Order: sequence, then C-alpha cells, then structure tokens
Amino acid sequence: MAEFYLDFEKPIAELRTKLRELSEISTAHPGDAMANCIKMLEDQLDETIRNTYANLSSWQRVQLARHPDRPYALDYISRIFTDFMEFHGDRRFADDKAIVGGFARFNGRPVMVIGTQKGRDMRENLFRNFGWPSAEGYRKAMRLMNMANQAGVPIITFIDTPGAYPGVASEERHIGEAIAVNLRDMFSLQVPVIAVVIGEGGSGGALGISVGNRILLLENAYYSVITPEGCAAILWKNRSFAPRAAEALKLTAADLTELGVADEVIAEPMGGAHVDYDLAAKNLKASLEKNLQELSKFGAAELMDQRYEKFRSIGKVAQLQTETAAESAEEPEA
Repeated sequence: MAEFYLDFEKPIAELRTKLRELSEISTAHPGDAMANCIKMLEDQLDETIRNTYANLSSWQRVQLARHPDRPYALDYISRIFTDFMEFHGDRRFADDKAIVGGFARFNGRPVMVIGTQKGRDMRENLFRNFGWPSAEGYRKAMRLMNMANQAGVPIITFIDTPGAYPGVASEERHIGEAIAVNLRDMFSLQVPVIAVVIGEGGSGGALGISVGNRILLLENAYYSVITPEGCAAILWKNRSFAPRAAEALKLTAADLTELGVADEVIAEPMGGAHVDYDLAAKNLKASLEKNLQELSKFGAAELMDQRYEKFRSIGKVAQLQTETAAESAEEPEA
C-alpha cells in the first residue's frame, strides 16, 4: 500500500509501522513468542482495516476519490485496452491535456475511450491542468465521439475531475457553451455510451462527458453537481463544513444507485483502488464487458431512446414526493 495515509487511516498506519518494527526484530531474534506477537498484530490490523472501510462516511469516500495514488484514466486504459491510439486537438484552438482519448481495442473489439486525466506530481499536474478540462477539451471529446459514431463503435468515458476549468481564459473560449453542446449532441449518438466515474465526478465538468446509456461508479468515487467545499462555501460561507455538505449532497456510489443516477457500483480493493491497480482494473473490465454485451443488443434508435429516458427519469422520486405532499395538504381535515 502507498505510504500516504488519510487522516482516518492513521490507526492503520500506526499498526503497520508496529508490525514492520516487530518483523525486523523477529528477523534478528527469531522465536515463538515473537511470532505469536506478530500474528496477533496482523489479526488486529486486518480487523481494523475491515472496520474502517466498512463504515466510511461520505466525506471519507470523497477523500479516497482524491487519493494522490489513486489510478487515473491512463492507468486503466493501459490495463484494460490494447492498441490505444491517442488523438489530439479540437480543430479549433488547441489540445487540452486534461482530456485524453482515442481508438483502442477492448477484448479485440474496437472502441473509443475518452477520459479526464490528472497528474502525479507538480510538473504533471501543470501539464494536465490539475484535471480541470477547458473548452477545447470538451470540443475534442465531442469530436472523438462523433468519429466513433460515424465508425459505429461504442464509446467509453472515464471521469475524474473536480470540475471544468473556471479561469478567465476558459470563459473567453466559452466553456459553458462547449459543455452544453456536448450534453445536446451526446443524446444523438447512435452507439452505446458507457460513462465510468473512477474518482471525482464534479459539476458540469463531469457531466460534459457522462451522458451515457450506463453510468458506472467505482465504490469510492463520487458524482455531484458541486464539490463539497464549493457547496459549503455557498451555504455556510465556510469550507470547513465540507463533511456536512458531502452528507447532504448524497454523492456516494451507494446514494446515487438508490436515487437511480448510477446503474452499477464497481467494487474496489479493500482500502481503495490505489491499493491494487490490477485488481481495480480487473473489476472495472468485468463490468464494462457485461454492460457492453447488454447494450450491443440494442439498435441505434433504442440506444437514443434509452439514454433519453434514463436522464428524464432522474429526479422523478423527488417530484412524486412533492406531489404527494401537495395532495395531502389539499385534503380537508376530518
């Protein structure tokens, strides 16, 4: 496991440190007593890990979604797909390095894969603009999706961004219009579209490439209209209320499945996807394979209708509750 630990993982870090120290002592002074101590500590560590990750709060899952060692889009692409050929540029202004995409093969089948990409260190983050796509990134993504549509191949998108780039330059190049065009045009795609939130799924920056027939979320990913910090800053004028905002936003994979936004939750290794890239990729690949097989049975018109109905139905529960409350209020008192 990576040496970076989140605040709620500190008890696990302390036990691992003790276990490492005991193992070093045991190597120099072997014996049954020392072996028993190590076994007891290993059992305690396993129990602590299970208890910690079985009871994560919404804010803790947000922290895991942002873990600096978490696998990014290119990490999954290299493990799941073959023959990936990256395409560049929006043919209007520039090439946005925060969005990567191109044709690849999935189990021998051609697909178009597109994803938001973060960096591992400061140099990479500057190159990738910290995973904040700009207007040209969304235009590049839509250009690639139109290519896939013409070629008749499925589209798979990986979402991992806190949101679209909010800078002045982004506004000058009409970021809002670029996202709006994607939302409109993705509904017209005649091929299967699967959107996977692999980490952060924040605001319109995430929605701009996630209008899919299926929306899948990794277990510790989140998908929300706004980041918890942004919500806290608006509602309470204080970003320290982010944990409270995370609970209220219902942004976890489990919450979104219950609300009908997410179609499937993909299990992660115990401790998060950063613990075992290969296992995380294996679970994701199995889910993609299953969903692609299901969607391949539909024709173009059915795919468009299903995508439209899926997004039209989001929020219906809240609407019915409001109508029920209104009907109750109109009933005369007995």
